[in-house]
Amino acid sequence: MKNVIILGAGRIGAPMALDLAADPEFRVCAVDNNPEILKVFDAVPSIRTIVSDLSEPQNVKETVRGYDLVVSAVPGFMGFETLRAAIEAGKDVVDIAFFPEDPFLLNPPAKERQVTAVVDCGVAPGMTNLLAGHVDRMFDKTEALTIYVGGLPEVREWPYEYKAGFSPLDVVEEYVRPARYVENGKVVVRPALSEPELVAFPEIGTLEAFNTDGLRTLLTTLDIPDMKEKTLRYPGHIEKIGVLRETGFFSDEEIEVKGARVRPRDVTARLLFPKWQLKPGDRDLTVLRMIVEGRRDGRNVRHVFEMLDRYDPATRVHSMARTTGYAATMMVRLLARGLYVERGVSPPEFIGRKAECVAFMLEGLKKRGIVYRETVSFPD
Repeated sequence: MKNVIILGAGRIGAPMALDLAADPEFRVCAVDNNPEILKVFDAVPSIRTIVSDLSEPQNVKETVRGYDLVVSAVPGFMGFETLRAAIEAGKDVVDIAFFPEDPFLLNPPAKERQVTAVVDCGVAPGMTNLLAGHVDRMFDKTEALTIYVGGLPEVREWPYEYKAGFSPLDVVEEYVRPARYVENGKVVVRPALSEPELVAFPEIGTLEAFNTDGLRTLLTTLDIPDMKEKTLRYPGHIEKIGVLRETGFFSDEEIEVKGARVRPRDVTARLLFPKWQLKPGDRDLTVLRMIVEGRRDGRNVRHVFEMLDRYDPATRVHSMARTTGYAATMMVRLLARGLYVERGVSPPEFIGRKAECVAFMLEGLKKRGIVYRETVSFPD
C-alpha cells in the first residue's frame, strides 16, 4: 500500500483525493491552508487531512515527510517552488499546478535525488502531451500538431457564459500570458486571445478558439515544425475578456484609489470570480480535439483525438475536475505500479513513448467515463 499526499484540496484536489481513497492500493492525505475546504472530507474518515500553508517551501518539505508519492494541485503561481520542495524532500511527484516557470530547471535535483517528477499532468497540458508523444513515436516524421480544448458551463449565462473549473487566477493567466507557437520550425510569440477562429463540434455547436500558451514543454521536447494550442469558449468571449484586459483590469501594477494602493487584478478577482464560480450541481463540460499529422511508410497520416466529457451527477464531480484530476490519479497509479521508472522531470510526452503506459492511462480514464476517441486517416 502506498501513502499518497495531495497538496491543495480545492476544485480538482478534492476529487483526486476521493478517487485515490476509493482504491485499496492507497492511503490518502489531503492538505490545504483553508480548513473549510477540508471539511468535504469529514464524511470520508479514510482520508487524513492537514491544515498547512503550502506557500512556504519548508512547510511542504515537512508535510510530505513519510509519504511515498506527492500530488501537487496548488495554484500555478506557487507551483514551481512547491514542486522544488517536494523534489528536495526526495519524493516522487505528479504535478498539475501548470506553473509558468521551466520545469526542466528542476531536472538536475530530481535526478540527483532519484525522483520521478511528472509535470503538467492534466487534460491539456497532460493527456494531449501523452498522446502527442505516442503518435510522434509511430511516425517517421511528425509535421503538425493542433490542439483545441476548453472547459465550459452547459448553461450559458449572461454576461460571461463561462465558469472556472480550476483556479480562477490560473484562468486569468491564460488571458495575459503570451502564447508560444511553432511555425516552420521556429518558436513565435503571439498575444493571448489573438487569431480567433470558429470551430464546430457536432454535440455542442460552434465555439470560439483563440491563442493561449498551452504547448509548454512540447515546444522543446518534440521536433514538430508546426504546433499550436487554442482555448475554446462560447462565441463572444474574446471580445468581453479583451476589453477587460486592455482596460487594465488584469494588471499587476498598483494604482492609487482614494489614497490606497491596489492591484487591479486583485479588484477584478473580488468582482469577477464569484460570477465564475462553479457551484454544486452546476453542469459543465470539457471538449477537446487534437490533430496530429505526419508521414509513416511514405504515406501522409492524420490522427484525430476527440473527447467530450460532462459533469457526473452520480459523483457530483465537475467535468474539468474529472478530466484533469483523473488523468493525474491514473498517473499516480502508473508510477505506483512501476510502469514508468525514469528519474528526473518527465512531461507526459515522455511517458507517451511507452505504448503500455498510454494503454494504461486510456483504459483507466475510460473506466471513469472519460473516453478519447481516435480516428486515423490517410490524406492524399
